[in-house]
Amino acid sequence: MSDVKPIAPVRIGQTDILYAQGLRAGSWLFFTGHEATDFEHGIAAPVVGRPGQPLGGQPRYLREGRFIFDRFAKLIAAEGGDLRHIVRVDQYYPRAECVNPYQRARKTLLKDYVPPSTSVLMEELLTVGANMNVSLLAVLPGEGREPRAARADGVPVPQHSGFIASLACGDYVFVAGQMPNNEAMTGLDPKAYRPPNALWNGTDIRLQTEFLITGRLKPGLEAGGSSLKNAIKAQVYLTDINDLPEFMDVWNSHFADSPCALTVVATKGLALLESKIEINIFGVRDDGKIKKRIIEHNASAAMRLGPAAVRAGDLLCLSALYAADEEGVLSGVSTSSGLRYLGAPARQQMRVILAAADAICQSSGTSLDNIVRAHHFVGDLNVVYPALQIWQEKLPGAPIPFGVVRTPQPMPIPGCDITVDAWVYQPGK
Repeated sequence: MSDVKPIAPVRIGQTDILYAQGLRAGSWLFFTGHEATDFEHGIAAPVVGRPGQPLGGQPRYLREGRFIFDRFAKLIAAEGGDLRHIVRVDQYYPRAECVNPYQRARKTLLKDYVPPSTSVLMEELLTVGANMNVSLLAVLPGEGREPRAARADGVPVPQHSGFIASLACGDYVFVAGQMPNNEAMTGLDPKAYRPPNALWNGTDIRLQTEFLITGRLKPGLEAGGSSLKNAIKAQVYLTDINDLPEFMDVWNSHFADSPCALTVVATKGLALLESKIEINIFGVRDDGKIKKRIIEHNASAAMRLGPAAVRAGDLLCLSALYAADEEGVLSGVSTSSGLRYLGAPARQQMRVILAAADAICQSSGTSLDNIVRAHHFVGDLNVVYPALQIWQEKLPGAPIPFGVVRTPQPMPIPGCDITVDAWVYQPGK
């Protein structure tokens, strides 16, 4: 039996895919992978507007953002929550011009309370014509869960978005996506800057990663009473996936002794052109009742970049998984590549990924039945349907809280075109 309750599950089109618009897990509300779709035909009619008047009415991207947040507001209210108890928002867009109208729409509803946010560009979204893919995490009011802004000195906030850089909620501390920008948001911070004529005076990715960890993530966590050693989960976006080895070298120099769950994927672009990286993170307070626990699972070591998972209270965060071993993509995936249009490689990848995810959950004392958030970063959107079929094979009849975006090529491991970032609910001590 699952300990999570689906919120407004809906069947997508005439398919067999059942989507969980949200999940309620204890005091948490998860909403994953929302786009401005009507779930039956594609983009909702109010967002499309009048075909004969394409420039009439409100700007298209503004309509799209408002549609998504109006839906969030209704879903959250139906569970007894409100918009001032959102603690984190993740956004993906296919082009930069979508971002500002979306942020204006978001601010219309959220007003002066915009929680920690991450916005990055991806190649393509799941619904044809969609320009924003949004996920958020909220808490139900009461019992000391009131979110409060934590003043993080030296961590600037863009005026146009106005999000809270660091937010504390009970024993949890959420830090918004950070880039190595200066305080004026006009370029790189001097500590992260490599003069273009200094060919071997450090490398861009090493300088920017080191600055982000020590100058942004560390003070952001500490402002809420947490620290790098109590970090639970980080998502990292690289504008050049070939920077992964250098990034990991710097990252591990700070997190080797107390690692956090880790997801690293490529992005098409960030808000600052000179930035090669953006990172968001959350952790638990050093003096709080909730303690960090690292979950071991040796069998999946080659399938991830961080620890198998990290548990904090009733949240279990897995490092992103892909179907690989020490030699690269699993042989069964590569040998079936000629059947990719029948979904064979995608199905094999997902079976391996979900089997590993479930085994990691079992190691922590829960199961994949309690999945609350599953982001899929794919190299080809043709893999999505067969991948979701394997979810339904694994969890028969259960609505899946999934989000999908297509990342830039190449993927970190050739042949592995699915990366799954999963969060699981684990009640009890």
